[in-house]
Amino acid sequence: MKQIPNFFTLLNLVFGCIAIIFILQQNVLLLPLDGDGNIVATPQQIMNTPEKIWLASLFIGLAAIIDFLDGFVARLLKAQSEMGKQLDSLADLVSFGVAPGLIVYQFLRMSFAQQGGALETSMIWLLPAILLPCAAAWRLARFNLDDSQAYSFKGLPVPAVGLFFASLPLIYWNVNEQWVISLFLNKWFLYGITILFSWLMVSNLPLVSLKFKNFSFKDNIHIYLLFAVAIASILILKWFAVPIIVLAYLLVSLFFKPKTV
Repeated sequence: MKQIPNFFTLLNLVFGCIAIIFILQQNVLLLPLDGDGNIVATPQQIMNTPEKIWLASLFIGLAAIIDFLDGFVARLLKAQSEMGKQLDSLADLVSFGVAPGLIVYQFLRMSFAQQGGALETSMIWLLPAILLPCAAAWRLARFNLDDSQAYSFKGLPVPAVGLFFASLPLIYWNVNEQWVISLFLNKWFLYGITILFSWLMVSNLPLVSLKFKNFSFKDNIHIYLLFAVAIASILILKWFAVPIIVLAYLLVSLFFKPKTV
């Protein structure tokens, strides 16, 4: 019985690995080239390539659900352990650090595919995507050594970052708006959000936890407020809901200013 939560955690890792499998496709490279090796497809054609990165988003979402359930199951069975804590962080690094980093990597590839001499693009321009898993590893290691983050966090939790980047393919492949296509294929936008969220993970910015101390409205107003924003965003904004929820989480944390030791 004590190992059941750990099997849930391994399922988180399994979903993260499946997400990576969907991300690591080469369909973009099958686009037509001219005599100089330049990709001649338009941004619209790039968007309509048979990429399945958006399926990776679904598995990252499933990993997030399992990440919540393994802790719940551990508390329910009174099977919390140091091994479970370490295993959870290792699984989170893959599902919410490595997989989102590879999503950024693929978007950067598509961004440079629009430019002349796409096949000659240096790997250096794609390496910033690695910042995400590195920052996630730092954040998770620090969390495991810090006992003061039971009801508040220092830095943005790795699963929140993973879900934010997992939402990008869902938005890109399901929202047929030219400004969305242009924005998500803009390398400077991709660099910017990668640097921003990497910094948010390793920062000491105090952020609220979503754990209930009790069920009173007064003590958990920030959680109920976030739930309300999440439901409204999903109903109104659909695919854009996840970035709005993450932004709302940051704003609520700044407003309520949780205390960390």
